Amino acid sequence: MAKCFSFTATRDWCYRYSFSNAGLRSSTTDLGDGTVMHVWAPKAHIQSKPTLVLIHGIGANAMWQWNDFVSPLMSRFNVYVPDLLFFGESYTTRPERSEQFQAQCVMRVMDAYGVTVMSVVGISYGGFVGYSMAAQFKERLDKLVLCCAGVCLEEKDMEKGMFKVKSVDEAISMLLAQTPDKMRELMKISFHKPTKGIPSCFLNDFIHVMCTEYLQERKELIQALHKDRKLSDLPKITQPTLIIWGEHDQIFPLELGHRLKRHLGDNAELVIIKNAGHAINVEKPKELYKHMKSFLIDPLPPVKQGNYSNDRKTD
Repeated sequence: MAKCFSFTATRDWCYRYSFSNAGLRSSTTDLGDGTVMHVWAPKAHIQSKPTLVLIHGIGANAMWQWNDFVSPLMSRFNVYVPDLLFFGESYTTRPERSEQFQAQCVMRVMDAYGVTVMSVVGISYGGFVGYSMAAQFKERLDKLVLCCAGVCLEEKDMEKGMFKVKSVDEAISMLLAQTPDKMRELMKISFHKPTKGIPSCFLNDFIHVMCTEYLQERKELIQALHKDRKLSDLPKITQPTLIIWGEHDQIFPLELGHRLKRHLGDNAELVIIKNAGHAINVEKPKELYKHMKSFLIDPLPPVKQGNYSNDRKTD
């Protein structure tokens, strides 16, 4: 019997309507090298407003992860929400799988829109990409917000037992869940208080719609993230950075947040959201937005002269 209704596809349509209603339009840009980037971009870019780029993590497409934030941010920013490569409608035929390449593709699509300077918010994997943008394009990033992004992890951390999983392959099987049981495992470690009793038919539907396309390429993204990773190789970015972490994050434990704060020193501030796991955008959207707004929008007296002095939030 043919399927006549998909809850996931219907919800995806609702998010699409919500983004459009907030003032964004769906747009794809061919970068000319086998790479196509999909972005939700402002229907009208207002020059007097600063630009903010929201970068999603591994999971569903960008709409599912940023829907609660787009509308309130649109009043103060030109908001751009890209789908990273192999998510949504973005893809490449090139072999690169690093967060550095993802960062370059995001910046190239921003070039196509004529945007030169921006602030970036990245959640989880999107934080890896945002951090790389800040490292590679120092003069073009104003401020950076990293949400539960374990950019300071090292390959040896898994061997030392920092994570719930024991190997990269085990992590992949959970992060790219292909069965209802694996999806339940993912929800258990993603949320501080995961929803229970979701019928398998709903989970199967979500997997079918959101988790089967570009499966091999997504595996390679995760493998590239972990392979030979060392803290000593991580550049120290210079932009004012807000680090936000869920107190009970089981995917990227809070220790990685403290490690990143130590790595960046006085240039960064760490905020810990209580009673939250890894998916802070879903569990604590109002609190997450409050901290984002305080850092990105609310003015503070300048602490010293410089490129970022008018907006910098200090510890």
